[in-house]
Amino acid sequence: MGPDDAELTDSGLDLPAPGGRILLIACGALAHEIIALKKANGWDHVDLTCLPAILHNHPGRITPAVETLVKRHRADYDEIFVVYADCGTGGLLQDSCAQLGVKMMEGPHCYSFFEGNARFADRDEATAFYLTDFLVRQFDAFVWKPLGLDRHPELLEMYFGNYEKLVYQAQTDDPALDARAAQYAARLGLAYERRLTGYGDLAGTLNDVANRA
Repeated sequence: MGPDDAELTDSGLDLPAPGGRILLIACGALAHEIIALKKANGWDHVDLTCLPAILHNHPGRITPAVETLVKRHRADYDEIFVVYADCGTGGLLQDSCAQLGVKMMEGPHCYSFFEGNARFADRDEATAFYLTDFLVRQFDAFVWKPLGLDRHPELLEMYFGNYEKLVYQAQTDDPALDARAAQYAARLGLAYERRLTGYGDLAGTLNDVANRA
């Protein structure tokens, strides 16, 4: 059994006693996928720690939180890799990583690298609202309640009136998650599309990182 989604949302994932040569500092929303890739590829030399996924609702907090973890753990590892895209930091995370001498994921956000950055850019879907496996499981915690729609449903048109469809970028082939995502699209009044993206650029990027050791 993997880490609990509610814990990943609010608390992240603590690092075990250092035992690897590479440390991944990641968003809690990516923990399940990274753990699956570690197991599938036998990356026993790679350790993982995750910041709370809810920081996506407060992007100004992401950069200082990543900086703190890099400074705390850099003496214990040969390499640290940051598994965040820009994620609303306005380039601040990339600048900070450059100053700290660590590398990070490419792309504006996880929706882009799950789709594949090049393919996502080619689609140019300005009127699409995206969900991943994690966000389907945590829709109320990340979308409905933070926007106040549980208390003020009349705000729905203000928030989503310019969207045309909900795109579920599925990392796994799970009919239950598919059904839930379709329900959320209906709740938002949007057309629904499911794309089985798998891990997208995440798999290739982490494979390159893991094999640098």
